[in-house]
Amino acid sequence: MSALSKLYAFLYLRGLKVWLSYRTQVILTVLSWTLPVFTYYFVGTSLGNSFVEDIGVKDYTSFFVIGLAFQGYVSSVITTVSQRIRNEQLYGTIEYYVLSRSGVTSFLFYSSLWGFTVNTVNAVIILLVGLGLGVRYNVNVLPSLAIVAMLLLSTLGLAFLSGAFTMVIKQGNPISFFFSTFTTLTTGVVFPVTVLPPLVRDVSFALPLTWALDGLRLTMLNGYSLTQVAPILEVLALFDIVLVPLGIWAFKYAFKIARVKGTLGEY
Repeated sequence: MSALSKLYAFLYLRGLKVWLSYRTQVILTVLSWTLPVFTYYFVGTSLGNSFVEDIGVKDYTSFFVIGLAFQGYVSSVITTVSQRIRNEQLYGTIEYYVLSRSGVTSFLFYSSLWGFTVNTVNAVIILLVGLGLGVRYNVNVLPSLAIVAMLLLSTLGLAFLSGAFTMVIKQGNPISFFFSTFTTLTTGVVFPVTVLPPLVRDVSFALPLTWALDGLRLTMLNGYSLTQVAPILEVLALFDIVLVPLGIWAFKYAFKIARVKGTLGEY
């Protein structure tokens, strides 16, 4: 099966076509993307500029719009991958996917692409809503794309780790739970990490999303160049070097354990 055929199968047949067939769910999903933007907008408006300036944020709307737009790349993609594996276990089709000629890694990679695709739509919608609320972008395209690409790679590694847990323990995935629940609080999505307690702040700097959001605010709001965000790119590259191989190894190891125990299709 060619790469183009896999893209067609996973993105269109297994992703877009199924997603659009549930129209009510599509509407609710889009609302779930946009309503938080208005929530934080009115919260920021009610607090007033003097309050948000005290925590080092000059334009709160611009700050949280960038955070909400790209936070989904981490939490939703990781959740999508683990849920995909979980669904295939429930449907009794997981063995056919991972034992096919595409292989284990290919199955997980192409499953991740739908999460990346739908969250690109998510990011664009939130950024457009932000534009309507008065956000003025000054985007330097090349460094912005570089940061997003590196964020996606690190997210892919985390998604592989999440998939490994789902393969073995079936339910109660700690990786998926953490990144779908706590990243909004710990990575500077809606307020700067400088206001966090020192211990929590240290944890936030151990997450790639924290660095990516800092970089994206600089390149999309202030027009920073590649040279100016080079230190952030170096940190993200380090995350990629560690997380991608670790995620692939963990998933292959979990797959091996599941086969040895005969629990691959159990749920």
